Amino acid sequence: MPTLYIAVTNHGFGHATRAASIATEVRRRCQAAGLPLTLIMATKAPKWLLDSYLMADDCGTDGGSDCGAGYIHRPVSFDVGVLQSDSLTMDKSATLQEMQFIQSRQDHFVETEAAFLNEYQVDLVLADIPPLMGKIARKAGVPCWFIGNFGWDFIYRPWGEEFGEFIDVADWIADCFAHGDRTFRLPFCEPMASLPNITDVGLTGGTPAYCEDHLRRLLNSPIPPAQTVLLTFGGLGLSAIPYTALAKFPDWQFITFDANAPDLPNLYRVADRKMRPVDWMIVCDRVFSKPGYSTFAEACLLDKGVITITREGFAEAQILIDGIQDYAHHRVVDAEDFFSGDWSFLTEPLASPRKVDKLDKQGKDAIAAAVTDHLLRIV
Repeated sequence: MPTLYIAVTNHGFGHATRAASIATEVRRRCQAAGLPLTLIMATKAPKWLLDSYLMADDCGTDGGSDCGAGYIHRPVSFDVGVLQSDSLTMDKSATLQEMQFIQSRQDHFVETEAAFLNEYQVDLVLADIPPLMGKIARKAGVPCWFIGNFGWDFIYRPWGEEFGEFIDVADWIADCFAHGDRTFRLPFCEPMASLPNITDVGLTGGTPAYCEDHLRRLLNSPIPPAQTVLLTFGGLGLSAIPYTALAKFPDWQFITFDANAPDLPNLYRVADRKMRPVDWMIVCDRVFSKPGYSTFAEACLLDKGVITITREGFAEAQILIDGIQDYAHHRVVDAEDFFSGDWSFLTEPLASPRKVDKLDKQGKDAIAAAVTDHLLRIV
């Protein structure tokens, strides 16, 4: 029985959901090939989030038991991404301190987790995209394949102008990446020059799990899809969404996953944790979000329009915004206008994509096929 270990960067929900969508497809392909698979999800992302993609039985979170048809949730992390109070507000100083701590303790992390990989006889590591997994897998003698649209050195290096120590952290990250064996580079990407052996693939993401009629019954709204908007601002949400703006659009229907959203006649709160933003996209004409790969990718997979607010100081954001302008019907909204409650842009037509070329939508399949072929070869 081969064992696949998927390590997820400790940053928001997007890395976890795209990794889980790939894991789901790998498991489906292994089952079709009659190949039992032990799947380990190494992440501090909540189990309910992973379950919403993996659809597995509840196997507990102790990280020490084989869950058979399910998976092992190992709640560990080897990076911090960016420490944030919400999906936009970053704490660079605290992020630097945490990354310096991980760097100073790398020998301990490498020894401990390499021993875990050997104990569980892991055959392949997929990393999205904690850099230290390159060194951990190399120590264990296990191949490490990275997945991503950026490397964390790309995010941290510009911050060296404000905190010079970030340059050393970025250099260390590049060295960690060099210990990996292969990289699947997703759309909306930076060059990722520090990553090894790059293969470009298409979009990744989940597949809607509910029919439109079912969702329409839950909404209980006569408002058509053309005036239905999904509001989704990442796993950490935003601290001050101006919901009062919705009163100006009584003929529009809005959907949110924000448990703290107010009771409004044209706002539906999704409370069921088994449901995901991608499930609700099928009843919407457009998705209103902050820059985020997973949200953008799933919207593009379903050919939905995207409205995005701007984000300063995070290098990936402009790459994502450029990508949406190139490949999706879109509108880019200044963050100040959004927070001021001026949502007049909702009634304006979306801009057409700048490019006529279409994005490849088979990224999840391409990665899962490569993983499954590798696992089949070693059994």
